[in-house]
Amino acid sequence: HGHSGMSLFRGFADDLPLHPWLEQKIWPAETRWMSESFVAAGARLAIAEMLLSGTTCFTDMYFFPDEIAHVASEAGIRAQLASPVFDFPTIWAADAEEYISKATRLHDEFRNNERIRVAFGPHAPYTVSDKPLQKIAMLAEELDIGIHMHIHENAQEISDAMRDSGLRPLTRLKQLELLGPRLQGVHLTQLNADEIAVLAEQGVHAIHCPASNMKLASGFAPIRELLAAGVNVALGTDGCASNNNLDMFIEMRMAALAGKAVDQDASALPAWQVLQMATLNGARAMGMEDRLGTLESGKLADLIAVDLNHCNTLPVYDPVSALVYSAHSQQVSHSWIQGQLVMEERKLQKMNLSRIMAEASHWGAKIGTAS
Repeated sequence: HGHSGMSLFRGFADDLPLHPWLEQKIWPAETRWMSESFVAAGARLAIAEMLLSGTTCFTDMYFFPDEIAHVASEAGIRAQLASPVFDFPTIWAADAEEYISKATRLHDEFRNNERIRVAFGPHAPYTVSDKPLQKIAMLAEELDIGIHMHIHENAQEISDAMRDSGLRPLTRLKQLELLGPRLQGVHLTQLNADEIAVLAEQGVHAIHCPASNMKLASGFAPIRELLAAGVNVALGTDGCASNNNLDMFIEMRMAALAGKAVDQDASALPAWQVLQMATLNGARAMGMEDRLGTLESGKLADLIAVDLNHCNTLPVYDPVSALVYSAHSQQVSHSWIQGQLVMEERKLQKMNLSRIMAEASHWGAKIGTAS
């Protein structure tokens, strides 16, 4: 889970809770700066960072997903693009109907692309009303594509929903028949026991973003309870505006340590389970576990090489523990996607890193001067 275009807002709005961060800083900045060129530059920066840190496939939810698709295709990375849906107008669309129409057109454009998949990206229960959500549920079933949505991200979301409708957001989504194996629920920090049982029963996937949740003080997702109930839990970074990096090695370590601290149990979330959350479980959430997520005969050759012969990872008693607790992303030396070499000896093969960094600095100077 991420928002690649927002890499150009890295460090722009730090040390704020979710709703002031979003409503007072991020949305006004997006209104001022959003364009195809902004998103393309942000996507190039994000994808370069992800490839250099070992990511071979990512899910994105941001404006101008067509631009992100073309950047991802040029870079050779695999992506699921959750085309955003809101009730209110932005530069990308005027209303929910246009957002949904653009998502379906994007799916048609990339339906035969081997590396780009399209999903619906309704932003959150508090930004999308009932009728569009019902239409998304119907179309997702017809088109056989996923739904990627921020859900139960913090306590205010729950209290606002209870005040406005008397329903917790997940209860409303169940009534709208949105819950099911196509749904990838992002954050899920505010869950009660009944809701965990419903997520498991309906086959909803949970996307855990520990660094972003901690930075925005949104809360801690009940990961141990979700896993115990049989919910598939995958790992995400969120975007650079709320993390502030896209480094899955850092995210794995944070997930493991936060899980132990929250449960006050050192055996909670062992290294192998966190590694699975970062690999196979992510593939499963996208409906691609038959092709991605493990090194097996018959699956696509998406893999990385990690050099553990470094001071910080020696001696190696358990390579999985070394990857989760000790390794740095700079130890990723090579990356192949669908058998094609995209990084060799830490050199990107399809991206001009110097040009990408210069472009990002140019945008940062413009935004910083005007802020």
